[in-house]
Amino acid sequence: MRVAKLNIKNFRGVSSAEIYFSDHVVLIGDNNTGKSTIFEALDLTLGPDRVNRKPVVDEHDFYNGLYLTDDETDNPVIEIESLITNLSLDQQSHFKDYVEWWNIEEKKLHTSPPPKSIDNENIIAALRVSFVGQYEEEEDDFIGSTYFSRTIAENDRPLSFTKKDKQRCGFLYLRTLRTGSRALSLEKGSLLDIILRLKDLRPQMWENTITELNEFNVATDPELGISGILESIETAIKKFVPKEWGITPHLKVSNLTREHIRKIITAFIATGSGEHAAPFYRQGTGTINILVLAMLSQIAEEKQNVIFAMEEPEIAIPPYTQKHIIHEIKKLSSQSLFSTHSPYVIEEFHLSQTIILSRDDRGILKQSEVKLPDGIKLKTYRQEFRQKFSEGLLARRIIIAEGHTETASLPAVARRLSELNPDKYSSLEALGVCIIDAGSESKITALAKLYGSLGKRVFALCDKQSNEAKKLIEDNVEKLFMHSEKGFENLVLKNTTIEAMERFCELIDWPSHIIEKHPEPKNDIEHALLKYFLWAKGNWGIADFLSQCKESEIPDWLCDVCIEIKDLYELSPEF
Repeated sequence: MRVAKLNIKNFRGVSSAEIYFSDHVVLIGDNNTGKSTIFEALDLTLGPDRVNRKPVVDEHDFYNGLYLTDDETDNPVIEIESLITNLSLDQQSHFKDYVEWWNIEEKKLHTSPPPKSIDNENIIAALRVSFVGQYEEEEDDFIGSTYFSRTIAENDRPLSFTKKDKQRCGFLYLRTLRTGSRALSLEKGSLLDIILRLKDLRPQMWENTITELNEFNVATDPELGISGILESIETAIKKFVPKEWGITPHLKVSNLTREHIRKIITAFIATGSGEHAAPFYRQGTGTINILVLAMLSQIAEEKQNVIFAMEEPEIAIPPYTQKHIIHEIKKLSSQSLFSTHSPYVIEEFHLSQTIILSRDDRGILKQSEVKLPDGIKLKTYRQEFRQKFSEGLLARRIIIAEGHTETASLPAVARRLSELNPDKYSSLEALGVCIIDAGSESKITALAKLYGSLGKRVFALCDKQSNEAKKLIEDNVEKLFMHSEKGFENLVLKNTTIEAMERFCELIDWPSHIIEKHPEPKNDIEHALLKYFLWAKGNWGIADFLSQCKESEIPDWLCDVCIEIKDLYELSPEF
């Protein structure tokens, strides 16, 4: 079973969305784009325990928080529909009255199965499930239920898609921290509880445990002094009330119920080579995540047809383990859906399995697929993914710089200026801007096309270009920052001060080949520093120089660029 399509209307930060999925998928987008909203929407339609939470939705689950209008007959409604394909024979038999037919190539539904005379390889059985949530004024509360989608249109009373129906779908939503914190407890919906239910095990421990705890008196040893105080309290009570009242006060563990015990019983795990054990949730975050993975494998072995949705599997886990988790969950599941900010996770998915999410100021959530333009080969994309491409895929705003010097220097300048004059400047990191090294001016346009096609805001930074090259770049970016010098080193050296250069000369270890030609670098400081910057081109040489400058020592052009980037951020809600 797989989720092929998801429609969302009026849910959280999303006014509308139509998302298509392949077998295994990674969702990429900046924070608050809508990745978790997609998982929550799937959980509302397919998660066995999600709708048992009361209230199932609240004010903050409605788009813009609007759940009530002046016209009570037209209050906003949350509508979510999941379309599921790849049904097993058992699932098709169970859901037979509600099965529809999905055309894989055309990505649309058919009202009836194809005639036997027609090649139906691309038309497969499908099931639509809808969640509907709204505010009920008469009850002054929020309500929500899940239905077979077909029955919503066909019947006055749509048919519920029950918890048992959902259990046949095998959907598991793994919120990294929440899932790990209760994985080995007996709380309802925990991973251990799911495994026990799959194995049809119902531990009959509750009554015996409650009885034993009720019979256990605390602090009865007279040497502790507590029992004596309780006896004196009993004597004082009898001065005011009949002797049948307030008899023999004593301490017990608690007035525990079955639900209390479910939540507090937890597994203990040794923390090291010794015998001391601690609750599993007190282990390191990475250890907990590996524990979760081990339990997922148990669930998959029992169920065979599982859809895993997992948020940020990289948290507190080294890269090699991140990759291992992705491979294992892919093997364990019929479909896996991940959200991530890790390049090590992203690179484990094909381009067709990578969904780039973007959401506009109207709340419309859209997906894009990575399609490499002319000038970027698949081999280059894969080889340079971590260094060049991953950060751009994860950001909303991108500056494509001509080379390594510009890529290292602009963030260093912005950071330095923000320290010196925070009211006027801001670091690129604080503005949510990432900078990418194109490698040369000839590659700026190809990268700009790539990121522009994904809905990113794209800018470029380079030195002086020919009119033809300049126009080509400008046609593919929102804004081109181009200085008038041929070479970034010349821009800096011609527009800084002698004082800044002399101070930097005292800070660096001059390489021997430059000292041979310039025994006293300060005597010909501009030429000596030019050779040093060219020699240190890939080693942050000019960025280090700019990082020790005063505001008045930084070229005006760079200061103006930093101001303009900040203005773009502050003046445009889209930036």
